[in-house]
Amino acid sequence: MAIEKPQLKKRWRIRIGERQAILFLGDLFVTYLAMFIGLYFWGQKDWLDFSWEFLGQRAPFWFYLLPLLWIIFLIEIYDTRKANRREDVIRGIATAAGISIVIYLIIFFISEPNSLPRRGVFIFIISTTVLTFAWRLLYIRIFTAPVFMRRALMIGAGKAGSTLAAMLRDIHSGPFILVGYIDDDPDKLGKEINGYRVLGNGSMMTRLIEELDITDLIFAISGELKPELFRSILETAETDVEVTSMPTLYEEVFGRVPIFLLQSDWILRSFIDQTHTTGVYESVKRLIDIAGSVLGLILLIILYPLIALSIIIDSGFPVLYSQMRVGKYGQPYKIYKFRTMYQDAEKDGVARTASVDDTRITRLGRILRRSHFDELPQCWNILIGENSIIGPRAEQIELVNKFQQELPFYRARLFVRPGLTGWAQINQRYASTVEDTAVKLEYDLYYIKNRNPLLDLTIILRTVGMVLGFKGL
Repeated sequence: MAIEKPQLKKRWRIRIGERQAILFLGDLFVTYLAMFIGLYFWGQKDWLDFSWEFLGQRAPFWFYLLPLLWIIFLIEIYDTRKANRREDVIRGIATAAGISIVIYLIIFFISEPNSLPRRGVFIFIISTTVLTFAWRLLYIRIFTAPVFMRRALMIGAGKAGSTLAAMLRDIHSGPFILVGYIDDDPDKLGKEINGYRVLGNGSMMTRLIEELDITDLIFAISGELKPELFRSILETAETDVEVTSMPTLYEEVFGRVPIFLLQSDWILRSFIDQTHTTGVYESVKRLIDIAGSVLGLILLIILYPLIALSIIIDSGFPVLYSQMRVGKYGQPYKIYKFRTMYQDAEKDGVARTASVDDTRITRLGRILRRSHFDELPQCWNILIGENSIIGPRAEQIELVNKFQQELPFYRARLFVRPGLTGWAQINQRYASTVEDTAVKLEYDLYYIKNRNPLLDLTIILRTVGMVLGFKGL
């Protein structure tokens, strides 16, 4: 006799990766449309002389790459949380437009007259700004509508479930409409926890899924499961309803690992196995590190006299600053940077992290940090294999010893070489408190666990956008 399964109707759900794909395709369409408009006006002899002769014109090859450059400038608002917020979208597009105009003005004044399609570039910038803004507002209007939102029940109203529920609640137009909890504890039934009610127990799950039009179940129980709840989850997993574990969803939505919500043996049971990468990936990454460090050292040689003189005028000697840092597997090594703080900034011998309004940083130091030029001497560390272009930030020995006593799994960030930039550095600028450091650790562990060529490329592109937008540390 066949086992009868609950029949639940199919529902439309758009996952985070699918939302990012929609954003990319929309941006690609409007930017190439803007490029077409730019070519159209560039090909006219007079602003009002409209014709189709421009199709026969041969624009420089780089002109056709402008849409891709524009998308790189927009990389910050491919975070679906930011893409759903109008203010973040406006800020991201305005930043991209500002960077584009600065580059345009530089090209305009240094190029020979009539040597470049200046009119075409200018029209492209205006057109792509307007069209991208219109498209992104249309995206917010359509894809944050309830019909496209996933509706979820949280299985478990304990620490893990309630913490994740509170974080999801704080996201404006997040990926889910969280409806409530399922929990077998009779004392919690009907209670409101972090803004959501406990709607029922495991025996009521199938009925609640149907009545509340649920598309997703979030499994957030770390203890023992009652057999009835376990059976209900298995039956639901065989339908169109998607069951996702709390750590998986946390990583998907926030790009971080929930260090305070994991079991103490998580490193041994899960993290170590998932951090293995192929030899091809490691070899390619090392080749990129070598190539990038060579280019960085060439840039260092060119800029060193100007930067050194500026530092001396601003705050005197020394020009360079050296410090011991902790590398892969806890091995200490010495880094060199352009000095960005006043002399004897840590004369009391106490290691401190930098903060937003750190009074130790010189006026020129703020410029060097925002442009990342202070990091150029570390290209030597990359060349000899102590550092990488991408990885967790290299911390002082004293801070590593301190944080590994205060934060769970902190030492796991030493499984890979530290980097000049990384997933944590581009997602959170400063970590002046233990709480901030915990968030950066969650980003670091996410990178180590999920590192791959696509994630590395994303980090590089976002770093380029931050440097061009003067958003460095």
